[in-house]
Amino acid sequence: MDRTAIILAEEFSSPLEQDKAMMILNGKPLLRHVVDAIGVLVNEVIVVTNSQERVQEYTRVVGGEVKFAVNVDETKSPLVGAVAGFELAEGKHSALLAADTPFISPDVIDLFFELCQGKTAVIPRWPDQLIEPMHAIYHTKSALEAARIALGEGKLDLQSMVENLGGVRYVSTLVVKELDPELKTFFNVNTPVDLKMAETMAKPRRTKSTRRK
Repeated sequence: MDRTAIILAEEFSSPLEQDKAMMILNGKPLLRHVVDAIGVLVNEVIVVTNSQERVQEYTRVVGGEVKFAVNVDETKSPLVGAVAGFELAEGKHSALLAADTPFISPDVIDLFFELCQGKTAVIPRWPDQLIEPMHAIYHTKSALEAARIALGEGKLDLQSMVENLGGVRYVSTLVVKELDPELKTFFNVNTPVDLKMAETMAKPRRTKSTRRK
């Protein structure tokens, strides 16, 4: 098995009053959007959540082929969730994604997997040098070791894990834009306004040929 997708579906902070992974967009939960986008590219999908109750709820919307890692650590940190996913992953490389990113481009993620050969990670980077560690591909064992080191130092952010990796390949978002012109891959739903924006973004764009004269 070569490719794994790890989807973090834990709540860290959000003004939304319900589970973001289960918010409905175009008739299906956000989590389902992510699974549908990534499922064709990987050998296994792992969803990380923080309770058995959510496992049962998520299973109803994503099916029985998805694996679950239940993170019982009370520390609210994506790094802790990532470790739970890396520990369960069987793939040599793992895509680390969030359950609230409904517009992930399969073409972008597939390119990142290809670019990860011989590297410890492939991570998108903006022109201002900020990185997107939650839209990245990692060599699973290397990332697990780097994450454990960060946690051992009392650090809880994904950036600290990345800093412990050598041989990272950074990909400019300008390159990503060639496959995802509007960079929708990086859009995530954190607020009610974001959800409204997502509903607008999900609508087919009208072209000249479809506009009424």
